[in-house]
Amino acid sequence: MEWDRLFEDLEDQIASGWEAERAALDAETERLRIARLDLRSRLGVLVDEGSTVAAVLTDSTRVRGRLRAVGADWAAVQPQDAPGLVLLPAHAVELWALDHGALLASSAVTEPLNPLRERMTFGFVVRDLARRRSGVTLHTRSGTVLAGTIDRAGADHLDLALHDAGAPRRARAVTGFRLVPFASVLSIGTDAPAPGML
Repeated sequence: MEWDRLFEDLEDQIASGWEAERAALDAETERLRIARLDLRSRLGVLVDEGSTVAAVLTDSTRVRGRLRAVGADWAAVQPQDAPGLVLLPAHAVELWALDHGALLASSAVTEPLNPLRERMTFGFVVRDLARRRSGVTLHTRSGTVLAGTIDRAGADHLDLALHDAGAPRRARAVTGFRLVPFASVLSIGTDAPAPGML
């Protein structure tokens, strides 16, 4: 009788040891998986979930709304209180504020970003805005706010024709031109969503 109890105790100890070892291995596997996650992939999950986020920019400006798209080095947010989209270069976002559920969901990445979207750079999207002749409001790192139309976009800069926000670009309405390096851009707000971004 005592031997039976001894063997049962030994079996329980071995089973407990195996369970503890399996739990430790699962925990280490999860830590390694999380260590391989990049921000773009997590933001991609938030796009798929239709999550509401707040992007806090390097000048402390908050852009709150639904995360609509993520590319190689940018994200697009559809603001709650305005039409259109706000294009945010990755270098301009200091942090993303979101609720706990969205935070947990974003870490459950199972697939990488769409390969096409992953190759779409900030410059690519800005060139698309130039091609569409979309009216924009551009915010720079220095706090300057410029309204107009992007005429051209180079490898690392854009040409902006200045005119009243919401007005079409007409030669007589243009009040000036600005050459803006991408590194100076905090955000570009569009008058309407650009279908190429969504």
